[in-house]
Amino acid sequence: MMYINFVCKRFVPTRMILGIPKSKKPMPAKKKSLALPPLDSPKRRRLPPLLRQAWYGLNQAMRRRIAHLDLTPDQFTVMRTLLEQHGITQRRLALLISSDPNTVASLVNRMEKAGLIERDTHEQDRRANRLGVSRRGKAKYEQAREIAVALQGEVLHALSEAGRESFLEQLEVVAEACRAAASNSTGRK
Repeated sequence: MMYINFVCKRFVPTRMILGIPKSKKPMPAKKKSLALPPLDSPKRRRLPPLLRQAWYGLNQAMRRRIAHLDLTPDQFTVMRTLLEQHGITQRRLALLISSDPNTVASLVNRMEKAGLIERDTHEQDRRANRLGVSRRGKAKYEQAREIAVALQGEVLHALSEAGRESFLEQLEVVAEACRAAASNSTGRK
């Protein structure tokens, strides 16, 4: 950088104004280490707590917003899945909603008693039932769906419009990696 010395009317190098001798060069800045702390370090963003916080916050918001419909987020998820995959078995439902078969069995029993879903005997396997959403369930689902879509839009609005689809694509990759990790995991040896 050069400055004009108005007394001599000439350019003077900055180093001369600052009194830095010509032979000395400025010391290079120390390079910062690029090594990140361990994955489980509190100084890092950690996947399990972030996923848990996101799920819990979304679940609580949905629970509160559909409480007047006498529905839970899990019941909404079951009805959405059954409407998208009509006539599936309880076992397939458990797989699609990433839930434990015993939890789904209990949930399906309560939903059937509430008149939200119906069971029909599977035509090829009399031990299995095909599940569907009742008229009453469809009416409640449609009301809850409007709330769910608005909530999803509200939450995703925290991201730039361009970043939303990218985030969902990356989250899908993480979800698939979690499923793969679960299916490749066995009990302790």
